[in-house]
Amino acid sequence: LLSLALLLVLTLDLYTIQLSVIAVFLATLYPFMKRYTNLPQVVLGAAFSWGMIMAFGQAYGSIPVVAWLLFSANLLWTVAYDTMYAMVDRDDDLNIGVKSTAILFGRHDKRIIALLQITSLALLYSVGEILAFGWPYHLSLVISAGFFSYQQMLIAERDRTKCFQAFINNHYVGLVIFFGIFIEHI
Repeated sequence: LLSLALLLVLTLDLYTIQLSVIAVFLATLYPFMKRYTNLPQVVLGAAFSWGMIMAFGQAYGSIPVVAWLLFSANLLWTVAYDTMYAMVDRDDDLNIGVKSTAILFGRHDKRIIALLQITSLALLYSVGEILAFGWPYHLSLVISAGFFSYQQMLIAERDRTKCFQAFINNHYVGLVIFFGIFIEHI
């Protein structure tokens, strides 16, 4: 897979190839983060989001503010949903000494996840304002807020099964926002 990724990256301009070095660093670093920091979800979010920076770099030859807003929104959203996933394994992780944001946030986990979700939506709203997106995009954010509210209800008791359901529910958030952006471009 790394060889295929390298072949794909080599078809891009030099600026984007240079940006890809950071992507490789983040992807290599992530698997070790649960051993050394309580914030492995932040590294995961950066790794998942860095492709946006590369795409803007390739398309524009620079990284506009909107790219950093999208990067930040996606990073925070990733930390939120992966913390829900980490809540599933929290007890096991504590027993074996693995670190996570679910452990770091402790009894404040639900509030911090909500704050991350709200901040992600605020950043995405800012993107919509900068790009002059209309009602379809804004409706996608409202629907996403509804999904986030549902996820908060699921994680309320910290039940493992429901935390996992909340984690899985995030694919609907991504789908709805995708359609909001897609409709703005047709």
